[in-house]
Amino acid sequence: MTLAENAFGPPHRVVEVAEWHDAIASLRSDGYTYFDWLSAVDEHPAGFRLVVHLARLEPLDHLLLVTYVGRESPAVASIADLYAGASWHERETHEMFGIDFGAQPLDPLLLPDGFEGHPLRKEFVLASRVAKPWPGAKEPGESDADSTHSPGRRRIKPPGVPEPSEWGPERIEPDEVADE
Repeated sequence: MTLAENAFGPPHRVVEVAEWHDAIASLRSDGYTYFDWLSAVDEHPAGFRLVVHLARLEPLDHLLLVTYVGRESPAVASIADLYAGASWHERETHEMFGIDFGAQPLDPLLLPDGFEGHPLRKEFVLASRVAKPWPGAKEPGESDADSTHSPGRRRIKPPGVPEPSEWGPERIEPDEVADE
C-alpha cells in the first residue's frame, strides 16, 4: 500500500486489485471502523478507479483507499463481509459501472428491470442528449435576450453524443419492408 500525494481532500492510499480486500481488512483492524462510501470513476480508456472512504474515531482520522480495475471484465473482491453498509454501495457501483464484486447478490437497485448497459460509463450513450438540445451554457452571442446574434451559427453537440447513425435501433425504410 502506497500513500499518494493529494493536495486536496483526505490522504489516499493506492493498492493493487489483488490486495483490495486485505488492505481494507488491515485498515479495519487498525481502527478504521467507520465505512462512509464506495464508488468508482470511469478512467476511460484505461479502466476504473475504485474508491472507498473510511474513518476512525481514536485518533480522529479518515482516508481514501484507491485501486485501479481494468476495463475488460472489471472485478474486485467484495468488502461487504467487513462493512455491512458496503453492500448497497457495491450494488450501485456494479449497476452503474459494471464492476463485479464476486459472490455479492447483484439484483437491480436503482435501474428498472431489464435495463441494458451501465449509465455511468463514458461510452454509454445518453439518448436524452440526442433527443433534446443541450441545456448547458450558451456560447457568447447565443443569448435569447440578445437579438444581435447570428442566426446561422452552428450549434455544438455536447461531449459523448454520437452521430444518429452510430447508435440506437436501425431504421428500416418502408421500401425494405415491402420487399420482404
